[in-house]
Amino acid sequence: MGNVREWTGTALRRLRDLATRRLVNKLILLFTSIIILIVASLTFISYKIIERESVQNSIASNTNNLKLVNQNFEKYFSEIEQLSLPQIKYDEIIDAIKHESVDYASRLYLEDYLRTLYYSRTDIERIYLYLVDEGKYIYISREASNVTVSAGLDDSIPRQAWYREAMASGKNRAIQSLIFPAEIGYPFDGENCFMAYHRVIRSLADRQPRAVLSFYFNDSVKNQIVQDVPFAGGEHLMFLDSGNVPFHVDDKTFYKAIGTSAFLANVDPSMAKPQFTWEEGSRKYLVVYNVSGTDGWKLIKPIPYSEIYAAARTARLIGIWTGFGFLLLAIVLVTLTSNAITSPLKKLSRQMSRFSTGEFDAAAEVRGRDEIAYLSKHFNLMVRRTNELINERYKMKLVEKNAILKALEAEINPHFLYNALQAISTKALKGGMDEIADMVDALAMTLRYCISGKDIVHAKDELKHIERYLVLQKARFGRRLQVVYDFDESQTDIAVPKLSIQSLVENSIKHALEKVSSAITIVIRIHLTELQAVISVRDNGPGIAPDRLRDILRSFRAEWEDREGESIGLKNLNARLKLIYGDEAGLEIETDESGTEMSMIIPRGGGVHV
Repeated sequence: MGNVREWTGTALRRLRDLATRRLVNKLILLFTSIIILIVASLTFISYKIIERESVQNSIASNTNNLKLVNQNFEKYFSEIEQLSLPQIKYDEIIDAIKHESVDYASRLYLEDYLRTLYYSRTDIERIYLYLVDEGKYIYISREASNVTVSAGLDDSIPRQAWYREAMASGKNRAIQSLIFPAEIGYPFDGENCFMAYHRVIRSLADRQPRAVLSFYFNDSVKNQIVQDVPFAGGEHLMFLDSGNVPFHVDDKTFYKAIGTSAFLANVDPSMAKPQFTWEEGSRKYLVVYNVSGTDGWKLIKPIPYSEIYAAARTARLIGIWTGFGFLLLAIVLVTLTSNAITSPLKKLSRQMSRFSTGEFDAAAEVRGRDEIAYLSKHFNLMVRRTNELINERYKMKLVEKNAILKALEAEINPHFLYNALQAISTKALKGGMDEIADMVDALAMTLRYCISGKDIVHAKDELKHIERYLVLQKARFGRRLQVVYDFDESQTDIAVPKLSIQSLVENSIKHALEKVSSAITIVIRIHLTELQAVISVRDNGPGIAPDRLRDILRSFRAEWEDREGESIGLKNLNARLKLIYGDEAGLEIETDESGTEMSMIIPRGGGVHV
């Protein structure tokens, strides 16, 4: 025990020495004490003010809201009362009731009357018409999906409590709650109903009761009215009649717990302020109520004080956190004041560290005119010049890339022009001016296509160019050259580099058709997937030797400056595809003794447009 006391004393002395050793620590302790005192006082005062205002606002808003909702309930019961009165058809209904047992037309009239009432509202579950003199009833209800009118006999109805209440009422009515199980008398349990409204129909001549019209209502309209009452956690709502019979309770367990005479005795319509405080167990409630002036309907809303005070607790919590914020701010301000000289150097050092790691947007804050500001200003100047050099280098790379593209494209044309002129010369020697004219036209269209300014074209335009190109080549090789097209017109809208397909066809002619004396078939195929477009040219020539194929594929990976030798057209086309579409694009070559297939792979959705 003594060791613990000694250790505690030593720790406290060290904390005291640490707090008083430096002036900055003394300032921090002073400002911390002042801020804690101020924030604690303001937090306590504001908490009490907000607590009182929360109660007053809750009383005012809920009082007005309950008054409006209770008025809606009065309107609701007024509509039901109007519905239950026969009004202008009173005499006809009384006459039909008297003659129902002997006159079939009277029975039909009563059934039609019940149907009219049933379909007039959406919240009616059943309607019963009890004929007093005959001890029988007619009722309408929905059986499965059909609405039917039926009849029954029951002499126990007059012994029901609601029946006696309706007969004794000066308003010839009884309103029965079905929130809790109650005797109905009729052969159904009333499970889906919350209320029954019973109307006594008396003869105008002798004022004797002839029938009792009973409506059984579901809670659809009632729930719509109750929805206008705002609810928060722990709140409750009760709707009672003048005799404190519940017609709506949101929580039956809660109602049974507080639904005592002591609680309901506080609901006094004569009170100037319709509210009181009630404690139930460990919870304390503010009870706000409204009593209608017509039939004494009571709308009661118990609100836990814990929910009312939630805003005050939130404000208190905000005040505490605000105090902590001011405390931290004070510590920061004191620390910054004591370290005013070293702080700018630390900031400049951090920006230099960012610059050294490659973040070329680093910029130091410049304040004042001292030596540190001078260093910061020149550091920012160095960063800005570095960014300018990087941007200039990037632009030079773009220019270099475009120049390489133009150079690659320019190298493809001469070989084709040479072959075209050779074919025209050959055909001219053989004679036949019409064919020569066709060849000249094809050559003219080909030249126009080649000198057009577009670098990227639609595949359909490239294929039209291939057709004109093959006109010239067929003039040279005759029937030895056979061409097959394998694609749909819908596949020809893709964007391809200009003269790209020609390079593949030209390679098949040069390395297949020119190498053999037999006929050669060239198949041009287009295949599309979600990720790429594949344009392939296949021939049934002698194929490419394995050593030669390795040399060609190795040349694809060589730098531009190192490219030389044969197959320059394929090398150029592969380079164009890489430069335009990226590393995912390129040429693929498959060869064997049965022929060679060269495929041009173009990624789809790469942002390259015609």
